[in-house]
Amino acid sequence: MSFAVDWSELPLELLQTVATNFLTTADYIRFRAVCSSWLIAAPINPRHLPREFPWLMLPLTSSIRHCFFNPLTENFYHLSLPESSHSRRPAGSSHGWLLLIDESPSIFLVNPLTRTKVTLPPLSSFPNVLKFDFYSIGKEYTLRAPENDFLYYYSLKEMRDSFVKKVILSHSPFNEPNFVAFTIIDKYGDLAYCKNGDDSWTIIHEARSYCEDVIYYKNSFYAVDKHGSIAICDINDHNSATRVRFLNMPQNIGGDMMYLVDAMGELFLVTRYLDFEIDIEHYHEVSKTVKFSVFRLDFHGPNWEIVNSLDDKMLFLGQNSSFSLLASDYRECKGDMIYFTDDYSGANYDGVAGYHDVGVYNLKDGSIEVLPCYPPNSHWPIWITPTLC
Repeated sequence: MSFAVDWSELPLELLQTVATNFLTTADYIRFRAVCSSWLIAAPINPRHLPREFPWLMLPLTSSIRHCFFNPLTENFYHLSLPESSHSRRPAGSSHGWLLLIDESPSIFLVNPLTRTKVTLPPLSSFPNVLKFDFYSIGKEYTLRAPENDFLYYYSLKEMRDSFVKKVILSHSPFNEPNFVAFTIIDKYGDLAYCKNGDDSWTIIHEARSYCEDVIYYKNSFYAVDKHGSIAICDINDHNSATRVRFLNMPQNIGGDMMYLVDAMGELFLVTRYLDFEIDIEHYHEVSKTVKFSVFRLDFHGPNWEIVNSLDDKMLFLGQNSSFSLLASDYRECKGDMIYFTDDYSGANYDGVAGYHDVGVYNLKDGSIEVLPCYPPNSHWPIWITPTLC
């Protein structure tokens, strides 16, 4: 004699025990999706889950679905994410949250797994944006240039794609409601920030031109200029004379791009070297990564010390807030690797050349493994660290 089992009526204590033994976010989400009783047994903010290996966000597979690729397992995950439509540009990711800029002034954060949304002050609230008029077709934004007070006009698409370079967060909005968003204004090289709940962005005039990259490190925002010097911005210090400190480096680092990384408590500067070629067929310049160099900040100098080996560390660079992981925390993973994405080519955003510079750089031997998962004619790739909280 056989008995039918109603899995939805399993004891809550048993379901909770099962839920706390999952080791991947994907399995945990599948468990919660079975039925309402299993959903109740598995809280939305599981603290026991280990940090997931970063996913690469791929283009929309339909009008609302995105595909995410895990380079470690080579698995693809399809998620409904209508918030990230073709009209919105990813301008950063931090703590598992994706920042999106719309063709309208809207700027907001969304968690790709939970679809929780947090609104930030719009593009029209930056101090150097004098006016936004939706009916002035092709000239919706009026901007004042800080160096000469000239007025410039930009379309919705131009502002979406080129006004903001990157936005990062101090903390996860889920864990810290008083988080700070910090941005590099690509158009003028300014730095700006807003605290959660603010109506507008505040520009840090003292640190202009420190616009290569920015990271939240030891309770302050660190920004780097093209020579490798650092501006340390403490936005909680209300005294404008002391809220920005500078570390002027004696050496000129070089490289075509720079990234700041919190490498397990040490501050790293990673320089990226590009090779430029002309795509004759499309009359378009194509850039390709050929090398990375890594430096460690010596605060006593201050100066940058060359790093010849990352040992067990892996670095993840791009439009995201750059970060590091230990390879020993993941099965079949190797240290001394730099995972990078194409975060420099505005033309590739529209897929003009159908090429993306995405891969893994081996610092030990200088070799590059190309990640083949990112198709042409698509938006900029970006790393996301999947999390439910």
